[in-house]
Amino acid sequence: LGMAAPAALQRSVVSPAGRHTASLIFLHGSGDTGQGARAWIKQILNQDMAFQHIKVIYPTAPSRPYTPMKGAFSNVWFDRYKICNDCPEHIESIDSMCRGLTDLINDEVKNGIAKNRILIGGFSMGGGMAMHLAYRFHQDLAGVFALSSFLNKDSAVYQALKRNESALPELFQCHGTADELVLYSWGEETNKMLKSLGVSASLHTFPNLNHELNRTEIEKLKSWIVKKLPVEAPKAN
Repeated sequence: LGMAAPAALQRSVVSPAGRHTASLIFLHGSGDTGQGARAWIKQILNQDMAFQHIKVIYPTAPSRPYTPMKGAFSNVWFDRYKICNDCPEHIESIDSMCRGLTDLINDEVKNGIAKNRILIGGFSMGGGMAMHLAYRFHQDLAGVFALSSFLNKDSAVYQALKRNESALPELFQCHGTADELVLYSWGEETNKMLKSLGVSASLHTFPNLNHELNRTEIEKLKSWIVKKLPVEAPKAN
């Protein structure tokens, strides 16, 4: 109480070419920006990741002191004690960001987009953030994607799912086997844990891919997005 409402997140938006009936929220990796993630994908595809009916939103994480960088300020979704999968999560910063991102989801709902027509995901830390947001607070979203991401061994996500009875959003995961920052085994373990807790999850493996994105992966992601958020037939009045 008495806490200031978090400032609205800055965002870079790719508008749909036609009627807006679904939304996609893409969360960048640590130290990046929404603009940066959008530019990176645009460079890989030689064009924006754009759709006929889906609005693509790239929010920017607020700048905060980041422990793995000795407390230097960085655009990160949450803090970490260190980059490993067997240390505790910095739950305070994760939860406070979940509130800020809930505002972003609510903005789309106010625009007339149903929760089951909204997808959330991201790269690296962005994918981890998306899993917390969807599986702990927004289990009615259309789906979640996590690219080169992981959850810590005793993640709050697993605790929440152990108590859960309802249907869960599907997870689309991609990971390079040559990733030296977020090990492939961490991504694989996350996938197995979530599956064991009732999440319908796929893991797409990219041999020789380091901690990065590539074209095949984004094309696969795009196909999955359109499968989860198909074009809606206009309703007859």
